[in-house]
Amino acid sequence: MKLSSKIHLYSSVLMAIILVVMNLSVYYVFSKMALDSQMAQAEVEASSIAQGVARSSRSIPIGDLLRSYVPANGKIQFVPADPSAGSPSVTSSGEDMEELRVPYSTDKQVRQIQYEGTRYVLVSLPVIWNDGTVSNIQISRSLAATMETLQVLRIVLLAVTAIALIPIIVSTRVLGRLIMQPITVLTRTMQDIRHSGRFRRIELKQSSKDELFEMGSAFNDMITLLESNYAKQEQFVSNASHELKTPLTIIESYASLLKRRGLGRPELFQESVEAIHSEAIRMKEMTEQLLLLARNPEDWQVEMERVDLVALTKSSAKAFHDAYNRQVEVKAEATMMGWTDSRRLKQLLFILLDNALKYSDELIVIEVVRKQSEIHVQITDRGIGIPRDELERVFDRFYRVDEARSRRGGGAGLGLSLALDIAQAISAQIELDSLPGVGTTATIRIQAAP
Repeated sequence: MKLSSKIHLYSSVLMAIILVVMNLSVYYVFSKMALDSQMAQAEVEASSIAQGVARSSRSIPIGDLLRSYVPANGKIQFVPADPSAGSPSVTSSGEDMEELRVPYSTDKQVRQIQYEGTRYVLVSLPVIWNDGTVSNIQISRSLAATMETLQVLRIVLLAVTAIALIPIIVSTRVLGRLIMQPITVLTRTMQDIRHSGRFRRIELKQSSKDELFEMGSAFNDMITLLESNYAKQEQFVSNASHELKTPLTIIESYASLLKRRGLGRPELFQESVEAIHSEAIRMKEMTEQLLLLARNPEDWQVEMERVDLVALTKSSAKAFHDAYNRQVEVKAEATMMGWTDSRRLKQLLFILLDNALKYSDELIVIEVVRKQSEIHVQITDRGIGIPRDELERVFDRFYRVDEARSRRGGGAGLGLSLALDIAQAISAQIELDSLPGVGTTATIRIQAAP
């Protein structure tokens, strides 16, 4: 059964049950109030008749008294304490109605009695008679009019219930469709994505903030994530196939050359091995960078903390000097604490230092300065520089400035793109300032506090 049909069925049944229970409650309360009112009225009337009969019992015969007080559609009866004595009664219809009586009792009794399909209220009152004995005056009144009213009420309530079920059924059907509309749109969108292979999002009504809106918003967020991952995957495959083609071709060419002439020409053997080794190292570095760029920012496992930026910069400069035998000077006045991830920041510094190493043969300077609420780490080289109109594009993947980023001397064009992703992951910013023939300054702006 479809969810809309379940909503329709359950809502209709629930509303029908509520309507029936409500009407039954109305009928019960009304019937109880009506019958209680009739019984109270009968009790008051019986008490008045009993007092009148007791006052006139000395001067008027009991039979005449009963006939003068007989209620309409009812019966009045005198019940003495001695069961052997007579028990005269008078009815408004002239029938005997012997069953409309209760045994003698000195207690007041008010009850309902069924007689020949008609309900009566019977009141039995103890009365002190003229000879000092205690007798009973029993008065019965028909409840036929009240029962007819209750019968009409039952018919009216049944009719109202039957008529009210029609709009209930229709409204629950409409309600089911309204509730299912966002889910239907969601299902159709997913089916369209599956058939067409294109990512789509659901148009959400900003005025609504219910669970269905949250579901649609979560779906759109999921589609955004899937689209981003899919784009990263496509870009990774495209970039990897494009960039790895050249080193693989070089390796294949030199391997073929070694296979044909390497044994007879030692100098060719040495050249080929060096070229293959160089291209293999470049492929390894490129693959590592591509894998890092293909990861989502959520997978970087960033651990933000207070870091001594001066100490971290000095340790990075020393490691770089030991690895490449290049002089790196660090300028900093005192300890400066920043809010960052030390591991990712060191990786970012190595990327920028590696760029400075590739495009500069002179001294590399790292300066750490405080500017208001930020700490600036500036890496300056005296290399070939970058033209002003090329600065905005150097962060694009695989982009190289023609004169500076040759395949032999430069990298794959992934370093600055990776640096930008790392900076975003640790809530830092990168700025480049460069002049051709003068050099380049890369500035990392780090927050001093969370």
